[in-house]
Amino acid sequence: MSSATIILILAVFGACCVEAVEALTIVLASGVTRGWRSAMEGTVAALVVLGVLVGAVGVPLIHYVPIDALRVLVGALLLVLGLSWLRKAILRASGHKAKHDEDAIYAETSASLGGGTRSRRDSLGFVVAFKGVFLEGMEVVLIVISLGASQHKLGYASAAAAAAIVVVSVAGLLVSRQLSGVPENTIKTVVGIMLTSFGLFWVGEGAGVHWPGSDLAIPVLIGVFAAVTAVAVALLKTQAPGSAPAHLEHADAEGRVAS
Repeated sequence: MSSATIILILAVFGACCVEAVEALTIVLASGVTRGWRSAMEGTVAALVVLGVLVGAVGVPLIHYVPIDALRVLVGALLLVLGLSWLRKAILRASGHKAKHDEDAIYAETSASLGGGTRSRRDSLGFVVAFKGVFLEGMEVVLIVISLGASQHKLGYASAAAAAAIVVVSVAGLLVSRQLSGVPENTIKTVVGIMLTSFGLFWVGEGAGVHWPGSDLAIPVLIGVFAAVTAVAVALLKTQAPGSAPAHLEHADAEGRVAS
């Protein structure tokens, strides 16, 4: 297994852990307040739809799109995702943006759902769970297809995503409520650096750039972006308005949480 494949697996696993934590928080809140049967049915329905999307979009990309065009396309997508995650992570680490707080998300979602009815099926509980898992899962699908298709390693990427979902689900069962102990902001910083590095590497490869050392250039890019991130955080801390309290960033009435 090459170093690029190992980094790909780690990037997918880390990114999917973050999204799975956010989705699980919503599912747990829905299950506790509206009933577990509807929450589980909504979760399973969303996972089935997402699985179909991976098969319907990812496989054709691998088999029918020229590899260079595919690398430019997915590289650009990864750059957008990675830089977006990095921007938020830098702002949080420097005190310019409140940190993501799963406790607050859980409380907000539970409050918006209310006590509800504990009937065998609850439509609101189903919808909230489905929407939470589907919307967070769409980012997972984008990451899996982008990273997997560009190196023709969709199987590795899918396995890493599945492993992340299993790990987070087991952890969720153990803590019985939410995963506030997971260092999500740190994970987002690391994954943002990795996605940005992969994106730049594949855009370059697709455009005909010959990276020194081939795949070994990826760890170098990761080091460069990590250093830039550290410098940006240090500079912004000198201008920080103060220590921002951790709180819920945003949640709509149906439980969608901005990541």
